[in-house]
Amino acid sequence: MLCESCKNILYKRVAILLVVAAGGLAVAGVAASGQHERTAAAPAVAARPAGAPFHALASVLVRAQKERAARAKVARVRRADPKPVVKPRATISLYERTVDPLVYRRQGCAAARRGVGGVVILDFGKPSWNGSSYGTILFSGRFAGNHAITRALLGYARGYVVCSRGAAEHIELARGTSNYHPSVPSTYKAGRKWARETAALQHLLAAHGYAAHVTAAAADDVEPSWDRTWHRTRDFYRGYQDVSPGLYLYNFGSLDGGVFHGVWSAKQAFFVAGGMRYARAIPEIYNNTMAREWAALSQVALHRYHKRVQFAGVMTEHTSANHGMKPRDAHRLLARQLAVQTGGAADVPATLTNITPG
Repeated sequence: MLCESCKNILYKRVAILLVVAAGGLAVAGVAASGQHERTAAAPAVAARPAGAPFHALASVLVRAQKERAARAKVARVRRADPKPVVKPRATISLYERTVDPLVYRRQGCAAARRGVGGVVILDFGKPSWNGSSYGTILFSGRFAGNHAITRALLGYARGYVVCSRGAAEHIELARGTSNYHPSVPSTYKAGRKWARETAALQHLLAAHGYAAHVTAAAADDVEPSWDRTWHRTRDFYRGYQDVSPGLYLYNFGSLDGGVFHGVWSAKQAFFVAGGMRYARAIPEIYNNTMAREWAALSQVALHRYHKRVQFAGVMTEHTSANHGMKPRDAHRLLARQLAVQTGGAADVPATLTNITPG
């Protein structure tokens, strides 16, 4: 009985051991099966094209390069478009209809009371000749001789100084004309006479004690579509340069389509925007297209001639009626376009002027 019990216990223990062994074998089989599956799957991974990781890496590098370029572009624009500590104000330039010195004294006095310094352009219209003397056709349609224009400008300077009352503001008073179909025997001679009268005004300013507040300058509303051959505009600028007045000639015009699809070549446009010794640009910026065109000219000049367009500010024609671009917005727009196209900080002084009828 006792032996039988021992046998039974022994059988039970053997059975338990067999069950445990079987379980161990089953687990080992599953593990081996999983290992076999992983081993079988490994060739599938290895079977991918060897160059695939390199293509993926190249794609990542290209994307990163584009992102860096985009960040650099944004940084250039921000550097060229700083938020001014004091918002610049614009001078008032005028399309003139008369040469009465009393009218100009009132204009100069009004400018002084505004308390804004910078460039003031008084546009006297296109060059003309009355048979005996050079001058312009005013916006009233009447002829004005060069000497009468000089006296009018002196009247403006007198009104400005008298009404300044010791203020520190200073203006450059520019005698303005245009390249709109000049009716003169010689545009070269017209340019020389314009330069001589500009220098004569500077001497008069010094003689009357106005030079501390007012400096003489010249200006030309240059628009390619008005002189498609460029020759008359070129001759006027050469005539001005040959007198060597030592005073700037500001181009406050446009590019009429730009330097790639416009009327003039880049070389021609650059000559009147900084290529000529006394030439400086105060371009008309009325919209984004005009800003892009001037920025493109600056880029071309820098790469082809290794010189920059000599910007001296911007001009607008904003009124409450036309809702045009305001001077500060025009300046910011040109600065941004220059930063994008030339790849550097834009060199555009915050010299703003807005031209209106006189």
